[in-house]
Amino acid sequence: MQKSESKSTRNIFSILREYWLTRPLFSTGMALIVMILLQTLALGFNFSSFNEWFATWGQNWINILRNNAGIGIISLGMTLVIISGGIDLAVGSTLVAVGAAIMMLIDTGPQGILQNMGITGLPAFAIAIVVGAIFGLILGEVSGLLITKGKLPPFIATLGTMKIFRSVTQHFMQGYTPTVPAAFLSISSFKIGNQLLMPIIYWVILAVIFYIISTRTIFGRQVIAVGSNERAAKLSGINVESVKRRVYVIMGFLVALAAIIQVARIGSMDYANAGSGYEMDAISAVIVGGTSMMGGRGTIVGTVFGTLIIAVMNNLLNLLGVPPFLREAFKGVIVIGAVLLQKKDSNS
Repeated sequence: MQKSESKSTRNIFSILREYWLTRPLFSTGMALIVMILLQTLALGFNFSSFNEWFATWGQNWINILRNNAGIGIISLGMTLVIISGGIDLAVGSTLVAVGAAIMMLIDTGPQGILQNMGITGLPAFAIAIVVGAIFGLILGEVSGLLITKGKLPPFIATLGTMKIFRSVTQHFMQGYTPTVPAAFLSISSFKIGNQLLMPIIYWVILAVIFYIISTRTIFGRQVIAVGSNERAAKLSGINVESVKRRVYVIMGFLVALAAIIQVARIGSMDYANAGSGYEMDAISAVIVGGTSMMGGRGTIVGTVFGTLIIAVMNNLLNLLGVPPFLREAFKGVIVIGAVLLQKKDSNS
């Protein structure tokens, strides 16, 4: 009897081990559960009632999700980029450039572009959002063309555009501080049930859309095919250059949406530092979520889990009083661990 029980226990552990090594979504989900439990313990239970504890716990989660919605949105696009075999280091600079363009358009000061044209209120906001989205598409197209037509490695191409976009933005915006209308802030600050949930809602909607795109469309299958084996994809009739270019255009569009949300949430933008490190945060979320750095494998659900893991880890370290500079070290450990797991998977 004991032998059969020990044998079944070994079988359970071997199954769990196999799932952990061969199913990235399973390992990412388990890691997220562990992080949530640790965060709950760090939050403590020193409350007068369960309702007070639950309200604090829920508010903490709302803050986590809202503060990381921008990175979460950018990470969705980064998933497609990395699955296709590329990388995008220019997302932070693209966010700054798009944000600056939007603020110049809706500025209520004497230099406001639309105000000087006699366009204010909702029409001005609509124009600014459309122009910002198109601008993001164009900046993504620039990176895509450098990679597909210029034959530059994605790392080099987006490293160059990262420097160019931020430097040009800083040059044109020096000494200029646009005033964002209070009504524009409602895009992110509109309250639902007395909570600021709009950034979270935008993230969830986009995650669902991109889950469908990646799993239910021809384009999603083409992205995976290009990342898995570019030569085989060409031989099967896929326009590899078109797929790669569209991936970076989509990336630019999502960064533009994140820029709109951030401008509406904060009401300003620091052109030197805004978006700084976003590329590393997005890449970390994607890799922790199980997407292969070699391309050809990854999921949107995994990326959402990866974003939450890093977000919860940052919150946990904050609750534990870990110095800010050391938090990046913990993030690095998680990313290295995720890549090591990928290597074990590929070697098994």
